[in-house]
Amino acid sequence: MKKVIIVQRINQGTDESKNKRQLAELKELAHAAGYSVVGEIIQCRYPDKKYQIGKGKVQELAEAVKSLHAEKVVFLNELSSMQLYNITEICKCQIIDKFQLILEIFALRATTRRSKLQVELARLEYEIPRARIVISHMKKEERPGFMGLGGYEDSYEQDIKGRIARIKDELSHVQIQNESLRSFRHSHGFSVVALAGYTNAGKSTLFNALMDENVAVANMLFTTLAPVTRSMDIMGRKVILTDTVGFIEDLPHWLIDAFRSTLNEIFLADIILLVVDSSEPLEVMHDKLLTCHDTLWQQVQHASIITVMNKTDLISQEELNIKMESLGYLVPNPVYVSAKTLKGIDDLKQAIQHNLPVWKRKTISMPFSENSMSVLSWLFKEGIVHSVKYTDHVLVDLEAREEIMNKVKSFSIV
Repeated sequence: MKKVIIVQRINQGTDESKNKRQLAELKELAHAAGYSVVGEIIQCRYPDKKYQIGKGKVQELAEAVKSLHAEKVVFLNELSSMQLYNITEICKCQIIDKFQLILEIFALRATTRRSKLQVELARLEYEIPRARIVISHMKKEERPGFMGLGGYEDSYEQDIKGRIARIKDELSHVQIQNESLRSFRHSHGFSVVALAGYTNAGKSTLFNALMDENVAVANMLFTTLAPVTRSMDIMGRKVILTDTVGFIEDLPHWLIDAFRSTLNEIFLADIILLVVDSSEPLEVMHDKLLTCHDTLWQQVQHASIITVMNKTDLISQEELNIKMESLGYLVPNPVYVSAKTLKGIDDLKQAIQHNLPVWKRKTISMPFSENSMSVLSWLFKEGIVHSVKYTDHVLVDLEAREEIMNKVKSFSIV
């Protein structure tokens, strides 16, 4: 396991508990990427233009790299190209920031062509504003002169832009296919339910509880990257349930844009199950919920949101009540579950059923004929048949979406 040192620069006057949580999250990210954290350096100051932290701290960092035999340094703060170059020159090892670390994790988790393309797109989007500065610093002596490596840099930048355009074009086809698939599912009576929430909130465990399956679950960030989709029955209604990538604080726009076709599994859903780890401290839950809502707010179209308060087996009812009162509007339509013990799963299924797109219910009367029997068989597949009575006609108590009701009008005489 490779050794890394993590670095955090914090601004004066910022919330101490939040700073500690962000550092702890960075450690979790390093663990998820397969690293062993052997040291940490924290400095409270305003950002240094050249080094992010002070030059003295960079010297201290270089000494720690050498004494601890660290192979990499991970900064919590986003680093500019100049800062990356300057720190690397002093520390003599690879320097990355939090977002590059996330990309490493995504690259490790990517198994489908779509997820691999999304990882590459995110990496290129991150790289392009830094490419020219990095190359001109590293290669500046190869072609001395006023223009230096200008031609080479322009070519490299254009290569990146060309690759970005090709990936976006391929992913746009995936997005169109996703939207077509959603329309197809709706036309066949399926509603779309998506699991969303902060990473490591227990989405995959909840998915397993709802589906009685064994999707990979681990106590680390970003276990799920490629969406996992299954069909299920919710009190007679057909539902597509999707588990997808979790959110994380301060996700940059280029990362969200890169994973647009995956996140659309959430954004285009009929119902979003916003999963929350209810056992965490109140201020942590508050910050994570804000992150989730910020990610969802401008993207979600007409979806209903059910807040799934997970891991209730780890918290008392009294403490949970206090948290719910404090969180207020951040937890719409709450349902209390423990995905691990299956407590509250039936309540969650009822909440899903209650929030599904409305179907109409009416009694259909059809002539008693062989054709009517074929139509009845079709209705059992496309809707919910509450009862069937056979007299001189076939009376069907049917609940179904509007398209089905319109189709059966031609068979109905009442």
